[in-house]
Amino acid sequence: MNSNVLTAFMLTLFAGLATGIGSLMALTSKRFSPKFLSAALGLSAGVMIYVSFVEIFPKALESLSALYGARSGNLVTVISFFVGMGIIALIDNLVPSYENPHELKNVDCAGESPECVQKKNAIQNEKKLMRMGLFSALAIGIHNFPEGIATFMAAVKDPALGISIAIAIAIHNIPEGIAVSVPIYYATKSRKKAFTYSFLSGFSEPVGAVIGYLLLRQFAGESAFGMVFAAVAGIMVYISLDELLPTAEEYSEHHIAIGGLIAGMIIMALSLVMFG
Repeated sequence: MNSNVLTAFMLTLFAGLATGIGSLMALTSKRFSPKFLSAALGLSAGVMIYVSFVEIFPKALESLSALYGARSGNLVTVISFFVGMGIIALIDNLVPSYENPHELKNVDCAGESPECVQKKNAIQNEKKLMRMGLFSALAIGIHNFPEGIATFMAAVKDPALGISIAIAIAIHNIPEGIAVSVPIYYATKSRKKAFTYSFLSGFSEPVGAVIGYLLLRQFAGESAFGMVFAAVAGIMVYISLDELLPTAEEYSEHHIAIGGLIAGMIIMALSLVMFG
């Protein structure tokens, strides 16, 4: 049992810290471009949306339907999904917004010279990117937490199953690492900061594994697991639609953002087919 626990923890650690691999891939590029940023954000949105609707939501529905019956299970799953959306929307509301175009043109730009307005736009964009990168890190951290629990528990029961789940999660964590690190790098011009935030967003996965082993194994059942998974799906979809895609479209052409979105879905679909 001890050997299985150690193996399960190492697999979960590997899967979670794959966000750091994505971050390194992005940050070792010599030059960033708005097109790269747009494609990376679209890619992450595609991964999040696909895994939410194809993998996480159905698993939650299956788990809760087995407990409460088809009708009640469906209702609990849907409510949990929208509660997840509500939680992240509330957090979104509580974070100060830097997106006020009226303030941008009026504060410290009495003459509204083109240079002043351009500088203010640059500052506004940096703040917006930082906020979006931190939100992405938060969303990924939140969804990696129960993923860590799921990976760990599966690996303790069946190490072979744990390996396939860990690889699948690691693959989709790579573009997530890109999506956190790139906007934070653009905002701060610091590769160290960008890597740190990306790394920390993935570290919640092994933290989830430890808590899963110490607490959920004794106190929480299938019901809590199903509700958490449904809520996580809601959080990921909200972040994709409210933060990632709109920002991706702002920094380049519509087709690049959508191309990234579709590529993210394809990557996630292939990882689930190969390792599911």
